[in-house]
Amino acid sequence: MASPDTDTASDTAVEVVSRATDPTRRLSSDERREQIVLAALAVFGARGYVGTTTDEVARAAGVSQPYVVRLFGSKESLFLAALGEALQRLLSAFRAAIEASDDDAPLSKRIGTAYVRLLEVRGLHQTLSHAFLLGSHPTIGPAARSGFAEVWQLIREAGFTAEEGRSFLAEGMLINTMIGLRLVDDYGGDPRTTELFEACFPEELSAVLAVVPRSDEPW
Repeated sequence: MASPDTDTASDTAVEVVSRATDPTRRLSSDERREQIVLAALAVFGARGYVGTTTDEVARAAGVSQPYVVRLFGSKESLFLAALGEALQRLLSAFRAAIEASDDDAPLSKRIGTAYVRLLEVRGLHQTLSHAFLLGSHPTIGPAARSGFAEVWQLIREAGFTAEEGRSFLAEGMLINTMIGLRLVDDYGGDPRTTELFEACFPEELSAVLAVVPRSDEPW
């Protein structure tokens, strides 16, 4: 896999909030919404759906809590917006990797690299994991199932066999688990964890270590 390209990677919540605090310009309504959704990805990713409040998201985005509620209506709607953003970015990254005909790397490696590059978007992988645990929720459950099935359909139509697709999704869920556990804290100190990171990220380890969240970070 190639190392994440920080020049072309998607905006992080920190980058969007930085633009929001620039006194020389006024954010458009679309930029303000993007700012809040990216902050929601970071906070929901760290805290989960139940553990997150709209006030926490507002503070992360640098806006007021009433503004978040006015824009999204409820925490449920905000989570659905964050989930939709995560899925859209994921599917777009996979499609770009599939269509990269000038890249001689195998398809599985191109898509795998795209998945790792999305670590630049804080909370994206963890928000997906939280959504996939909410299957019994009357609103979030159907959205999560639909998104998961769409990912499966995309990689199958791209040429993955069912077994290749199963293996790819299993590795993705392993990465999500490692990020959610903030297992990076033990890298270099615990040989078991060190081995696992080096096995999962043989070529882009340095870039991954630079962006994954640590346990002392709020999100």
